[in-house]
Amino acid sequence: MIGSDIGIDLGTASTIIYVSGKGIVLQEPSIVAIDNRTDKVIAVGSEAKAMLGRTANAIRVVQPLKDGVISDDRVTGQMLKIFLKKINPNKIFKPRICVCIPSKITKVQRRSVVDTVMSIGARNVFLIEEPVAAAIGSGIDISKASGIAVLDMGGGTTDIAVLSMNGIVCKDSIAIAGNTFNETIIRHIKETYSVDIGENSADILKREIAYVASETMSQPREEKRFEIKGQGQGGAEKLPQSIVVRSSELAEALRDDCEKIITVLQSVLKNTPPELVADISRNGLLMTGGGSMLEGLDELLTERIGFKAYRSPNPIDAVAIGTGESFKYNKKLLDGYSGYSRS
Repeated sequence: MIGSDIGIDLGTASTIIYVSGKGIVLQEPSIVAIDNRTDKVIAVGSEAKAMLGRTANAIRVVQPLKDGVISDDRVTGQMLKIFLKKINPNKIFKPRICVCIPSKITKVQRRSVVDTVMSIGARNVFLIEEPVAAAIGSGIDISKASGIAVLDMGGGTTDIAVLSMNGIVCKDSIAIAGNTFNETIIRHIKETYSVDIGENSADILKREIAYVASETMSQPREEKRFEIKGQGQGGAEKLPQSIVVRSSELAEALRDDCEKIITVLQSVLKNTPPELVADISRNGLLMTGGGSMLEGLDELLTERIGFKAYRSPNPIDAVAIGTGESFKYNKKLLDGYSGYSRS
């Protein structure tokens, strides 16, 4: 029998499920394949992702979340039902479910998350803001009277918050994150080489060779090259083409996205009380989320904010772990956490 408390990191790019007593039990892309003729879901997760760019007109492949929030309640609910069936195929249970949400989510978007999760059988739904979950999942004691700065960069949003004494002191969010990096790479390849590549190819380039440079890099980055295949643009040239992409050109292309994130980070720090800023300068900036894995981002942030930025020991899973562990704190957290029950 699986535990009755479940944490869900419901992200734009991926969904991670944490079960009490078991840890992380599922990690799948937040992608759904739908039969256009019947409007039924035919695949979710990795199986659906494998269909991207490879389906006939009868099938569409969609991401039911955008910028960290649900854009299609029905499809998201069906996706979650299938994920829960994967982890618990034969049992009927009414779990408590906690879901992480972006810091700047609206009341309407918040209600959408609650209703969607209630529809899949939860007896209680809790919502926790991503920076709070990230800190808990990184093993940080957020109850102390000490400033903790968190930057969580997922697929759709980057959430930044300063925490102290179980609450959020100040926060902000920007819809620039890992997926934005992919879009920037796609656009750069199109403008530079007149070649179209897909989301999967852009993601491979990002993970394999992309980096962002600071002025004070500890050592020069080794120039890496990666061959990628795409489709030429227009007329007789609209045929498969191979191009070799250099890491340094991606660094230049991604710099503007990173600068926009830095601007929001600096704004949050400017609005932080001086006593907490002094704490943060000692404690550093905690980085979590898949987007934070971009090579060189920690060095760039350190250079621009003047104190150390460092990645969580488990940056990709930290939010999911913190979401699953948050039930231990539900009577202690002063902000960034709320609960809902069936009426």
